[in-house]
Amino acid sequence: MSNSMVAKRYALALLKIAKETDSLGVIEEELRVVKEVVQYNPELKAILNSSKLSLAKKKEIIKTAFSSVNVNVLNTLLILIDRHREDQIIDLANEFLELANEEMGIAEAEVYSTRALTDAEREAISSVFAAKIGKKSLKIENIVDSNLLGGIRLRIGNRIYDGSLRGKLDRLERKLLS
Repeated sequence: MSNSMVAKRYALALLKIAKETDSLGVIEEELRVVKEVVQYNPELKAILNSSKLSLAKKKEIIKTAFSSVNVNVLNTLLILIDRHREDQIIDLANEFLELANEEMGIAEAEVYSTRALTDAEREAISSVFAAKIGKKSLKIENIVDSNLLGGIRLRIGNRIYDGSLRGKLDRLERKLLS
């Protein structure tokens, strides 16, 4: 079975538990943290992938590192270690976040702008573009890019909406050259 299928099965099981315990939002946020910690901590990754450490020692490290997370998240991580699937933690988190967003009617978006967006601007962008793609709202990650010159560029999944001055100038240049 491919790794993504394994991660998806664990993510579906955790999603079912999250819905039953009415803790979808909590588990989603905690899995974001777990993903970030594992992804950006090479020492932890090396420890988890080490064949020299016993399962008990790996489980002890996970329990210590993630002692404050929801019991269901912790148990899922421990099960992954029991089944020698430590390398699936990031994939599990990605699958769960995708499923949770789908369940809550949320899409993830990257918004590139020349300056940090205000809360009102985030809300306006979220309501306009969420309606365009048939979702309730957008979870916006704002990326400041001074090369845009002005306006915004928005990426939702594989769709890009470019309302930046740089984008308009590039389109005008292509039109003039053709």
